[in-house]
Amino acid sequence: MRPTRPSRRFMRNLALLGAVALPMMFSAPAGADEVSLYTTREPKLIQPLLDAYTADTGVKVNTVFVKDGLLERVRAEGEKSPADVLMTVDIGNLLDLVDGGITQPIESEVLTQAIPANLRGADGQWYTLSLRDRVAYVARDLDIQAIHYEDFADPKWKDKVCIRSGQHPYNTALIAALIAHNGEQATEQWLQGVKDNLGRPATGGDRDVARDILGGICDIGIANAYYVGRMKNSPEGSDGYKWGEAIRVIRPTFTQGGGTHVNISGAAVARYAPNKAQAIGLMEYLVSDKAQHLYAQANYEYPVKAGVELDPVVAGFGELQVDALPLTEIAKHRKLASELVDKVGLNK
Repeated sequence: MRPTRPSRRFMRNLALLGAVALPMMFSAPAGADEVSLYTTREPKLIQPLLDAYTADTGVKVNTVFVKDGLLERVRAEGEKSPADVLMTVDIGNLLDLVDGGITQPIESEVLTQAIPANLRGADGQWYTLSLRDRVAYVARDLDIQAIHYEDFADPKWKDKVCIRSGQHPYNTALIAALIAHNGEQATEQWLQGVKDNLGRPATGGDRDVARDILGGICDIGIANAYYVGRMKNSPEGSDGYKWGEAIRVIRPTFTQGGGTHVNISGAAVARYAPNKAQAIGLMEYLVSDKAQHLYAQANYEYPVKAGVELDPVVAGFGELQVDALPLTEIAKHRKLASELVDKVGLNK
């Protein structure tokens, strides 16, 4: 995922928010002035939040960007690992850290009050920090107001659907959710229907879905909502801006009473964290109103905490009704989801 430079509007918001007093619950213990963050997220995407945390608490964040092999690195470092907080995107990646034995359970009233139960580990091993809803990109002039995920397999969309690789974590998570809701057989049939409806091979990225809707290759597609925030906030006349203006966002739901599927960015405290109290303090800060607002402005992700002001573009998508299915239940089906993608040859 290509990093983006924070907009001028976001930097102005950051400066204004710097004047907001931080609750005492985020104050670091005396003498504790550093915390180490290992993250698979591009540092530029979260640096404004970390800078705000340091400004408000005096605690320095030592950031280590680990593009690949986070689990293997922390395992190799063992008890001498300097890692305090581990941050990833995608629920599967986060649960891999838990299953790999490199995290520890924590207790935090701040985190449990801010984060809904289906978006955190029941044992306190992991916590969601922001949401990424998987939505429908729809051609702006298309007369459609609502859609279910299951509808993408409807033959009426023959040669009109665009989607990135079925093996991308964003899509395997959605397919896993379909398995959890509808079962293996129905999901396999859905994948075959989606394949039959593709306007071009399942490839590229989420923004390419908007690009190809503009180009008339497809009418609808599946992609993440936050990319639209980026595109519509791009400079007028740029390719990204044109792609964003060519589409509308509709938040699909599952047919059988489900909400909109979301994936996450999240974090856990490292098993041998040398600064455990500071690690918890940083995670609590990241679910504060101030930090959640910065998440929304920096990367157009949806706040995990209710009631936080959204970016105007994201607010224009309407209310997000998050599917209530626990993320741990969805993650159980990731392997089967990947196998079904290959079975139907979605990417061929």
